[in-house]
Amino acid sequence: MKSEFLLYAAPLQGYTELAWREAHRRTIGGVDVYGAPFVRWEKDGLRNKDRREMDPAANHVERLVPQVLVAEPEEFRRLVSVLDGWGYREVEVNMGCPFPVLVRKGKGAGLLPCPDRVWALLEAMRDFPDIGFSVKMRLGAERPNEWEALLPLFNGSVVRRLTVHPRVGRQQYRGEVDRDQFAAFYERCTKPLVYNGDLRSLAQAQEVLRAYPRLAGLMLGRGLLARPTLALEIRRGKEATEEELIAYTALWHRQWVAACSERIEGGEAQLLQKLRTMWDYLLPDLPKRQRKVILKANRLEAYLAGVREALGQ
Repeated sequence: MKSEFLLYAAPLQGYTELAWREAHRRTIGGVDVYGAPFVRWEKDGLRNKDRREMDPAANHVERLVPQVLVAEPEEFRRLVSVLDGWGYREVEVNMGCPFPVLVRKGKGAGLLPCPDRVWALLEAMRDFPDIGFSVKMRLGAERPNEWEALLPLFNGSVVRRLTVHPRVGRQQYRGEVDRDQFAAFYERCTKPLVYNGDLRSLAQAQEVLRAYPRLAGLMLGRGLLARPTLALEIRRGKEATEEELIAYTALWHRQWVAACSERIEGGEAQLLQKLRTMWDYLLPDLPKRQRKVILKANRLEAYLAGVREALGQ
């Protein structure tokens, strides 16, 4: 694996938050760069949740990249100024979030049909010469070739890295990734390029790397949530055994639950809601009976007992 090649943990709203990142870093690792789910400006400032999540004193991963979700340059400048003041030297701009309520506001994938607005944001990056900017994007909002009007802008900008998920926004996470369009993007892109999308196994990651040998990295999202050892497996070039996967997952889960318990202030019901959410993806091959016990638990004690049974603890 090339020395400049990096593995990224995708910023997934509601999942890869501070507690998840810290627990994963301490117990499993394999990730070079952790992405923090997007921060955004609401009314007169950042949400309190975003401030807690991005507090530098609480984040201990070696390389953490906050992501901003913006529609206009002034909004971008306000957000980046706050992150700059906290000492962050890398910021990623989200141009790929597919959720309709945000797309309708011209944010995330809603930016992609508007080259003039994208260019305005790229020019605003020049106001922060001490910060390295990256962009996470999709091929387009509605059409898979919308990127063709944008790539010359990115190639001529101060952006240091592009991460591309080869779907369009209207697909959200459904259907197949468009590898033909990604290949065309790959050939014409002059910036370091990271692939993101449907990487759920070591074999899939290796196949992508064979197809696109000049990639600067892979970004792991839902695949890493499902299989917490995935980055470590890619790093080592060897798949974890079932016993290793379960042992690592159990160790991570204990620390993650402890971290969530410290940070969630709404009592046991709110804590359980957060814990159950992770099982949207975690260990998809778990028998349905065991998963049902975990998801139906209405007390923390019952939830933890269900997890111990599922993980053979």
